[in-house]
Amino acid sequence: MSKVSALLSANRASGRGTLIGYFPAGYPSVEESAQALISMAKNGCDVLEVGVPYSDPVMDGLVIQQATEKALEAGFKLPQVFDVIKRVRQEIDTPILVMSYWNPVLRYGVDRFATDLVDSGAQGMITPDLIPDEGAEWIQAAESKDLDHVFLVAPSSSDERVKTNADLSSGFVYSVSTMGITGERAQLDQLARGLASRVKQSSTTPTCVGVGISTADQVREVNSYADGAIVGTAFVKAYQTGGLDALTAKTRELALGLG
Repeated sequence: MSKVSALLSANRASGRGTLIGYFPAGYPSVEESAQALISMAKNGCDVLEVGVPYSDPVMDGLVIQQATEKALEAGFKLPQVFDVIKRVRQEIDTPILVMSYWNPVLRYGVDRFATDLVDSGAQGMITPDLIPDEGAEWIQAAESKDLDHVFLVAPSSSDERVKTNADLSSGFVYSVSTMGITGERAQLDQLARGLASRVKQSSTTPTCVGVGISTADQVREVNSYADGAIVGTAFVKAYQTGGLDALTAKTRELALGLG
């Protein structure tokens, strides 16, 4: 059992929810993004999701796009994601997953990327645009180094696809709560509950739900039927609005939904 899946299991057994927090590396700078992630871990996030800025973020909503564009404009390069993780590791031991589109990893070198993930102190990677059918090289590299490989499922996924992606994920499988890109939503799509149920009916892999979660009540709701809630836009928006203080306050607010 990986560090991430063990944490999910322990929290669920104790009746506590799990909060996974996303923040892009390099926004607004390498050091400031590390400080943001450290604050998130110290104030309620159980797992950190470190985003890799990318020029064609097909799944990201406007808030995250704006942040990653600023990181790229400031000169962010892929190897700096490892600098961010190493900086975070100086202060906390919270599990860390990198969130990256596949092309940057492919250009960097799959085995090299896996090695540098381990060396930096990360526990694995979420790949939003890579499906297991095309991910054999990554799965092999990750498993050889005890790294989690997290794939996604969506409400539109067939039952066969849900089972395949869940069974071939490690750590957890990422259930996308609604159709569309990331961003806050006033009401979580009811499809999220149905999707999480389909995962649990077909696989023993834990599932965490992301996209659209922005309040403590939503964190509580998601944790009532899934193994964790994933929040990104709400954290980035808080930072854009009020810097580290606002991000810290938002983290504490959402952590109130953990029970």
